[in-house]
Amino acid sequence: MTVKLSSSNLAKLPPKVSGPNYDRARLKAGIVHFGVGNFHRSHQAVYLDDLFNAGLGHDWALIGAGVFAGEKIGRGKLEEQDWLTTVVEQDQGHMSARVTGAMIDFLMPGEAAAIIEQLADPAIRIVSLTITEGGYFIDPASGVFNPTHPDIVADAQPGAEPKTVFGLILAGLVRRRADGIVPFTVMSCDNIPHNGHVTSDGVIGLARLIDEDLANWVRDNVAFPNGMVDRITPATTDRERGILASDFGLEDNWPVFCEPFRQWVLEDHFTAGRPALEKVGVQFVGDVAPYELMKIRILNGGHATIAYPAGLMDIHFVHEAMQEPLVRGFLAKLERDEIIPTVPPVPDTVLEDYYQLIERRFSNPKIGDTIRRLCLDGSNRQPKFIIPTIADRLKAGKGVAGLALESALWCRYCFGTTDSGVVIEPNDPNWDRLQATARAAKDAPGAWLAMEDIYGDVGRSAAFAEAFAHALNVLWANGARETLTRYLAGKL
Repeated sequence: MTVKLSSSNLAKLPPKVSGPNYDRARLKAGIVHFGVGNFHRSHQAVYLDDLFNAGLGHDWALIGAGVFAGEKIGRGKLEEQDWLTTVVEQDQGHMSARVTGAMIDFLMPGEAAAIIEQLADPAIRIVSLTITEGGYFIDPASGVFNPTHPDIVADAQPGAEPKTVFGLILAGLVRRRADGIVPFTVMSCDNIPHNGHVTSDGVIGLARLIDEDLANWVRDNVAFPNGMVDRITPATTDRERGILASDFGLEDNWPVFCEPFRQWVLEDHFTAGRPALEKVGVQFVGDVAPYELMKIRILNGGHATIAYPAGLMDIHFVHEAMQEPLVRGFLAKLERDEIIPTVPPVPDTVLEDYYQLIERRFSNPKIGDTIRRLCLDGSNRQPKFIIPTIADRLKAGKGVAGLALESALWCRYCFGTTDSGVVIEPNDPNWDRLQATARAAKDAPGAWLAMEDIYGDVGRSAAFAEAFAHALNVLWANGARETLTRYLAGKL
């Protein structure tokens, strides 16, 4: 017998599943969150649930929001279970399940008027975001907000109903300004370098298209704290729903499976107060940048490093990639030779220890994280996680053989077949363009680096172009397995 997750069944949860020890009916909303996906529910929502379980911050409950029609599916699943989520932590020899109750409502995605009304409510003091790297309207090569994007231009038109997250946030701030209400803090929880500054550039950049005075008011009055977030959280499939039902006796439409490790480092910069998250493990610091750079280069760059060779070798799960000596060896050599040397010192952190922790986390056999997920959206991820490291190496006059091979592996993956000939289904918003460019690059490697919006100055470096062309030619001639063997032997 299984128990179906709902508010009325919280008192009947199976013995191995813990639930909220607070009265959800007494929670009050303090945060509107855009992008209610798996990562948010395994990270920010869990920290808040911990806080509420400690008897603190009950006026900081979450209300979900979104802009895309596709988000209505997730909303429907959560509505059926009264906005509750089961979070299952797994690693070797450990599995635990808990029901979190920090979310109390989820506005219908795309219903601008209702969302703006909620944002204008003085009770809402934080608006947070997990909208993925692609949601910030950043020009990949320059890393700067792109005010000419058609969606941004549309939101800037007089009388337009906002369709973007930035448009909705700005409309909420305009209402609060008119009503004399303190502006909310805008808090990005996405894996983007300087995510607070990037979010600020987006909101202020849109405001500037509408009215210079409004842009200046946002700049002077709204807080955009930078933050570093970390917890490996794969997508939910029937596999996860089945494990929850069979191992724990609980039915959840949309459970979240994740690793036990989590980290959140946040600037203490808020306009209208904040929950006491330091009581539940959040690190508040004056400068997030060192932590952020370490995580983005070593962890996210590490994910990119193992993704494409594993994809070309037809490896399905991340932990299986880490069991392949060539992939694990490529990760270790590239990290130690080229990535970690570009990371400045981080307070109270030994970078080699941090790397070894990353290695253990990637090797977790229980998570079920997929190589395809790591390969997703390279056109947005490579300019944030890999290309700045290449730029720093080139600037310092250092070698880039391993980073050039990583780029070549991405290019080879985007050709659209694995080394065994299996077709790779589209795995990037820009797949058609990437595939056409990868096909041209087979005979003319420079075509790949000529994607100015992705590679920028790095693509114009003669040293990098030479190393990239060599790595791609070796890949095409010998396949990923032999190429990695040569690289690890120092004979690429």
